[in-house]
Amino acid sequence: MVKCDVFMFSDMEGAFSEVMLAEEKRTRKLVAIKCIPKKALEGKENSIENEIAVLHKIKHANIVSLEDIYESKSHLYLVMQLVAGGELFDRIVEKGFYTEKDASKLIQQILDAVKYLHDMGIVHRDLKPENLLYYSMDEDSKIMISDFGLSKIEGSGSVMSTACGTPGYVAPEVLAQKPYSKAVDCWSIGVIAYILLCGYPPFYDENDAKLFEQILKAEYEFDSPYWDDISDSAKDFIVHLMEKDPGQRYTCEQALQHPWIAGDTALDKNIHESVSAQIKKNFAKSKWKQAFNATAVVRHMRRLQLGTSQEGQMQSTLPSPCHGQLLLPEGEEEESCQRCTVKNPGGNGVTTIPMEEFCLMRVQKETRRLPQALHG
Repeated sequence: MVKCDVFMFSDMEGAFSEVMLAEEKRTRKLVAIKCIPKKALEGKENSIENEIAVLHKIKHANIVSLEDIYESKSHLYLVMQLVAGGELFDRIVEKGFYTEKDASKLIQQILDAVKYLHDMGIVHRDLKPENLLYYSMDEDSKIMISDFGLSKIEGSGSVMSTACGTPGYVAPEVLAQKPYSKAVDCWSIGVIAYILLCGYPPFYDENDAKLFEQILKAEYEFDSPYWDDISDSAKDFIVHLMEKDPGQRYTCEQALQHPWIAGDTALDKNIHESVSAQIKKNFAKSKWKQAFNATAVVRHMRRLQLGTSQEGQMQSTLPSPCHGQLLLPEGEEEESCQRCTVKNPGGNGVTTIPMEEFCLMRVQKETRRLPQALHG
């Protein structure tokens, strides 16, 4: 017996949206569909409009792209490029060998992508490891930047003042409620680089007030023994990015020219044991991330596809979203709907788009017990 399930990936969940894994019927291409209830947008319209405006402008190899937009009576659907290689920290922990050079290559990709954003007048404002995903499970997979919910397109001025970001990665000037610029992203990259080389954050305290005080003063250390085997060049690179004064802080362009990135100063010594131990200790997955793993689900669904194909039963797709609740929530199905009328932001007014091109994957009933099903 086959059961149709709508997947909600907790590890792909946004501030007020859910994400479904879907397949394009025509190409069999897997995509991620961000489903945003319009009720949840009340009072937050500017936030989602901002995210869409940002995503429409972006085309970069290391940034998750927006491929299409659909709209129903109650929901907005953003069809996103699927990134199924897993989170940054997970991959590092799984490695048996990890060096400064590996960290340097990761940071280089992040810098290149953020420089692209900055050149377009876009500030991400919430760079953190959780927003860095591998494109695929390939060993040499590229890293991708995701989640542009807090991004901002700079106006005629070069500074902003809205307090936002994630504690621990946010720049001092943001906490100080001072006007800030794209330099906040460079600070965050410095924090990420710090963690990639030791496995723990530069600032930490159970008390938020004390944590913010550390950040405001830019008080951090390269503690022994964790930093004993890290090059002076790596430390110098971090110091230039985690500079308290945003005017003196490295830009992405300057950081890309630093010897630790552009030169050959990153060491080849294996630091995996120390770094992975600290990552597991300091960045243990919280409950909301344990429920689903996109990579495992993709693998599992692919196996089911092969199984049903061999049986001659094409049960991996739904015949119609309108009757199978692919994209239309309960109560919005039309009795004889073959095509759904949606707004096309890229065109003029309302356009009719064949939404039945997309369908959710069908999975075996037991996949509802995900921990057992995915690892069985």
